[in-house]
Formats: sequence, structure tokens, C-alpha cells
Amino acid sequence: MTKRARSEPAVDDESEIKRSILTYLHCHPQAADTLRGIVSWWLPQQRYESDCQRIECALDALVAQGKLRRVQLPDGEVLYAALDKRTTSRRQP
Repeated sequence: MTKRARSEPAVDDESEIKRSILTYLHCHPQAADTLRGIVSWWLPQQRYESDCQRIECALDALVAQGKLRRVQLPDGEVLYAALDKRTTSRRQP
């Protein structure tokens, strides 16, 4: 049996985090929050409370995949939310 590299579980964890975020948004399609809010309210706290960096990476990946949108607020905080399916499904003329 071979040992797993330290980076391998992080990929699995990131996939799990992304699934948790998308599941939350499926149940709460109008939700939008900052990284701090997402860690505090959207995800099971006992698992993710101290892991903001990995959650931020998962959020960035979901933005890059076109599954979330990111808006920078005037105070510098970043707000994440589901894309509005009405605007993303429209075709450009």
C-alpha cells in the first residue's frame, strides 16, 4: 500500500467544500455572503470553521467554473452568490 501525498486529501476536501457550497445555494438560491459568512453559516462549522483558506480556494474555483459570481464590496470584503440563471442562459445576439 502506498502512502498518499499530503496534497491529495486537499483535492478531495476542496471537492467536498464545493459540493457543500452548491448544495447550500440549491436550497437557498437567493443567498449571497462573504467568505466569513459562508464559513459561519453555509458550511458545517465543526468541519470548516478554521479552514478559510481552502474554502476561499474552492470559492475561487467555482467562480472560475462559472458557477458562482464574486462582487467586491466598497469595504474590500468579497461577496459570493449563485449566478442569475436568467441572465447566464440568455444568448448574446
